[in-house]
Amino acid sequence: MAKSLYLLALAFIASSEVVYGIEEWTIGNFTKQDAVNPVMGPRDNTTFFCPVRQEIVNWEKKDVFNPTALVRDGKIHMLYRAEDEVGAFKGTSRIGLAVSTDGFTFEREEEPIFYPDNDDANIYEWEGGCEDPRIVELNGTYYLTYTGYDGELARLMVATSFDLRNWTKHGLVFGKANNGSYENMWSKSGAVVTTLQDEKFVATQINGKFWMYFGESNIYAATSEDLINWTPVVDPNEESEDEYKLLPIFGPREGRFDSDIVEPGPQAIIREEGIVLIYNSRNKNPNSGGDPELPLGTYSAGQVLLNVTSPTQLIGRTENYFITPDRDYEIIGQVNNVVFVEGLVNYKNKWHLYYGTADSKIALAVIE
Repeated sequence: MAKSLYLLALAFIASSEVVYGIEEWTIGNFTKQDAVNPVMGPRDNTTFFCPVRQEIVNWEKKDVFNPTALVRDGKIHMLYRAEDEVGAFKGTSRIGLAVSTDGFTFEREEEPIFYPDNDDANIYEWEGGCEDPRIVELNGTYYLTYTGYDGELARLMVATSFDLRNWTKHGLVFGKANNGSYENMWSKSGAVVTTLQDEKFVATQINGKFWMYFGESNIYAATSEDLINWTPVVDPNEESEDEYKLLPIFGPREGRFDSDIVEPGPQAIIREEGIVLIYNSRNKNPNSGGDPELPLGTYSAGQVLLNVTSPTQLIGRTENYFITPDRDYEIIGQVNNVVFVEGLVNYKNKWHLYYGTADSKIALAVIE
């Protein structure tokens, strides 16, 4: 995209008033399913021969959390992050698969379907692992964005599959952008823009390109022609303090639930009002700019609305969170006070939202 178009997008942002607290455009009011939550937890009896360690590990013994989800063959398929209890990090992450016919009870595969291996991606994935998947589809191909963590740096990566079990890893999503200058950029949480088509979230082009939101301290955007090789949207302001000159789409807000960081949730969705993106956030210390009603470090989720013809333009944002930790399994765990939303499906005409709780288990909220 030409520099002039980025300048135009910035002008739109500068001249447009972001409206807070609008409810009409949000996906809706989710209700936690207390009768079944948490829907999934760790297991200590599932084993896997790790090709890197060359030994058998209990691959989902420590924690399971942060799932993505999709509908395939009339069933919900959940891809979730699981940690073992081996090695320096006490928890290499792999991705498991579980299937449900009712949205509440799941039958899990005995072994992970995606994991670090002795392959070209190993340098980015070992020994932290493969974390926090998000999935979309296009023309029969599934595109998985995930975080490769080598123990020091998180990098956004991509893989493809036709059946959810056999995968081709394509490496770093920004690996070819700007002559590889983004290789060592901390990047996470790739939420691709989609439309909902008969229970499928299909990657959708805007102005001839696919779009994705990503990031952690702020939320940024990237574009692609093939859903594999991505280019970040840069800030034309030469005085930007960002080393990589990324254009911030939106960031934390002082005194609110999202005062510390913001991070994309599930796939973004094109709706009548614009692009709706659910996002995760963390609270600062209430004594130094955080929401005084939430503990330090609390992860909650909000929603934003973006311009469908100019996806870098923020036009709406919820004033408050729509989901926050208030159940025991959300408050106490590997990381306390966390709900982290990543899995969103519209199944049998009902919205299902799957989320990680305290980085330990998986729970469900539904629009009744």
